[in-house]
Amino acid sequence: MEVTPGFNPCPVAVENRYTTTKIEDKTNMKQLFKLLPALLLTVFVSGQALAGDVHKLVIQVSTDDPRTQMIALNNAVNLQKLYGMDNVKVEIVAYGPGLWMLTDKSDQAQRVTSLAMQDITFSACGNTMAKVEKKSGKKPQLLEGVGVVKAGVGRIMELQEQGYAYIRP
Repeated sequence: MEVTPGFNPCPVAVENRYTTTKIEDKTNMKQLFKLLPALLLTVFVSGQALAGDVHKLVIQVSTDDPRTQMIALNNAVNLQKLYGMDNVKVEIVAYGPGLWMLTDKSDQAQRVTSLAMQDITFSACGNTMAKVEKKSGKKPQLLEGVGVVKAGVGRIMELQEQGYAYIRP
């Protein structure tokens, strides 16, 4: 049986989605070239994120021991020196007896205030603050630059879920 070009002997039209004409090929290539810069930018940005250019660390402070608190602050500063301030994010989360490090009663008060201005984030546990207020009748007076989170342990968990490394000196 001889088949005439362009003639479909089947009564139902069958389309092959893998076959394109030269005109469709040129259109597809033009669309690809239009999308190429965006695709390359996406790959580049994703690659940087995967390379881990910004290091992230959360430090737990849950003790009133001045030596341990000083070590926590030293760890934060040493990381900034090692990687550069723009290449590391550090958050110090204080709860329980460690909350006092973030108040004006702390031996480290001046240093905490200074480090808060140098891109180290300080977070005080709201649960601990509420407990202290209930017990003493006064809310702890936090230092300038210190934020409050609902729960210190919860904040640590959230940061770890965001890829932060964790240490407790």
